[in-house]
Amino acid sequence: MKSIIENINKAFENRVRLGVMSALVVNDFLDFNTLKEILGVTDGNLASHLKALEKNGYVVFRKEFLGRKPNTKYAVTETGRQAFKLHIEAIEKLIK
Repeated sequence: MKSIIENINKAFENRVRLGVMSALVVNDFLDFNTLKEILGVTDGNLASHLKALEKNGYVVFRKEFLGRKPNTKYAVTETGRQAFKLHIEAIEKLIK
């Protein structure tokens, strides 16, 4: 028998990671400061959660300069998109 929580992904259990993924799946990319503002978290908190998602292969980043200022943009990977979709579908099954 298949477990009803089989597709619940521990990588998305934290509200910040869930928020990051929710924001990124509906946008092509978002920069660090925009994510920080949307989620209302500190630099260090956001950075640690982004690093965890990156380690799992769910997000990628690109560094560039806007004038002389560094700017880091984040995007969800196809692997991340699929994992997040399965996670959301598993939650939907739990509440039905």
